[in-house]
Amino acid sequence: MAATPQNPAASAPRRKVSRHRGEGQWAQGHFTPLNGNEQFKKDDDGLNVRTRIETIYAQRGFDSIDPTDLRGRMRWWGLYTQRKPGIDGGKTAILEPEELDDEYFMLRVRIDGGRLTTRQLRVIGEVSQEFARGTADITDRQNIQLHWVRIEDVPEIWRRLEEVGLSTTEACGDTPRAILGSPVAGIAEDEIVDGTPAIEEIHRRVIGNPAYSNLPRKFKTAVSGSPLLDVAHEINDVAFVGVEHPEHGPGFDLWVGGGLSTNPKIGVRLGAWVPLAEVADVHEGVISIFRDYGYRRLRNRARLKFLVADWGAEKFRQVLEDEYLGRKLLDGPAPAQPVERWRDHVGAHRQRDGRFYVGFAPRVGRVDGATLAKIADVAEAHGSGRVRTTVEQKMIVLDVEEDQVEPLSAALDALGLTVSPSPFRRGTMACTGIEFCKLAIVETKERGSSLIDELERRLPEFDEPLTININGCPNACARIQVADIGLKGQLVLDDDGTQVEGFQVHLGGALGLEAGFGRKVRGLKVTARELPDYIERVLRRYLAERADGERFAVWASRASEEALS
Repeated sequence: MAATPQNPAASAPRRKVSRHRGEGQWAQGHFTPLNGNEQFKKDDDGLNVRTRIETIYAQRGFDSIDPTDLRGRMRWWGLYTQRKPGIDGGKTAILEPEELDDEYFMLRVRIDGGRLTTRQLRVIGEVSQEFARGTADITDRQNIQLHWVRIEDVPEIWRRLEEVGLSTTEACGDTPRAILGSPVAGIAEDEIVDGTPAIEEIHRRVIGNPAYSNLPRKFKTAVSGSPLLDVAHEINDVAFVGVEHPEHGPGFDLWVGGGLSTNPKIGVRLGAWVPLAEVADVHEGVISIFRDYGYRRLRNRARLKFLVADWGAEKFRQVLEDEYLGRKLLDGPAPAQPVERWRDHVGAHRQRDGRFYVGFAPRVGRVDGATLAKIADVAEAHGSGRVRTTVEQKMIVLDVEEDQVEPLSAALDALGLTVSPSPFRRGTMACTGIEFCKLAIVETKERGSSLIDELERRLPEFDEPLTININGCPNACARIQVADIGLKGQLVLDDDGTQVEGFQVHLGGALGLEAGFGRKVRGLKVTARELPDYIERVLRRYLAERADGERFAVWASRASEEALS
């Protein structure tokens, strides 16, 4: 493949890679399971556990659940055991799984493209109130998570969700997870191309399909035609980003191999342009490469990003074209830099049909079942009955007439869901944390909410876009490495030498503008109690030292360690 200006990936040097024998790659004939996860997947497809849940476990209760189903296959239907209350973060990595397990579940409702009707939202709210103690969290992958779910109630929850077209199928597990999509697909004035048909076709082909239900690890997809780059495409396994080809018109730029966790990598452009009608074909090719060539030997190297890093963009594209598509892809342009620094669609924005969409900001993604039902009521009263979730833990009401924007905003404000949030409310995200998550070390949701209050009180005039992402462990579910201020939960020593909850600080990460990972200042760890003081101090230094128009991430990349301490 010749290197061209449209295909910079082709000019990248080939890496000489030495893989030790037996990585578990199916394409190389390694079908013998090399760890317990691969064994249980070979023994029985995770999709098959639903029958046992409905006919055995829901009837006989928690104690009847086979351990391999409990901590393995049930994830294929969106079910994780949640953390037993009262277990502190110091025991997270010490206790056995059965010691951490509570007899209740987190249930993840997958919401592909963030698309919901008010009827669907109301049903989620009703399920939350009746079966999940009112819990509901909007995730940074556009899903909604419930907690305190009993196994006995799961069949009825599925019945109610599926009656309105919702699902928990492959919301977790080594599967194709929820497909991210622009929450304003098909309605935004500035949209390059509407990716909705591609999301629908990808879903039809791969979700619940046994051909793709045994992947080496989870597989994350993003599709957006928005010039705001609003689906965090840089950190997905495969992403289709809207671009205008100079000869062929609107389509998508293809990215592969992004991901965070403990070994973060920014996705790689393949330099290929994909028309809307071919997105599902290319997606199927990429996910098949992952299935066949992905490293199944070690769980911590089983994500697509490691294969892409070893192969390089040129080889990956060649294998995709030659072995899976049977044709060459067209070279194409890279996406333009977004002109907006916020990508969450908060506020009132005109649609292409003259109406408006209105985005609002729950606190760190935390709502509750009663509030979801009220949001549905408000959206029906002032919109058309369509709502959306975003990858920033926000929500949007679509199709609002101009004279209804202010009444809608007032109704949302009355629910504590402001459409004009402070930068701190708008930019703070938090993962589930130790309240429910078995991997977490520290508390996150309440801490994020109280941090917002403190920063609003201390810095009321601060008006710069800023992201503060709080994670309860090193796994980066809240995207700490790509935040202006990323906080990785861990146990630290306070001034008295006592072990307390705290955070390692990452500063100056970004997506969209100049995507990259935040820097870590040597030895910089902050106790949870000191967190508001620390962030206030750093932000005041930023305000005092920044150049005109300089973003926090740019300042943080050049500031002295003393200024960041």
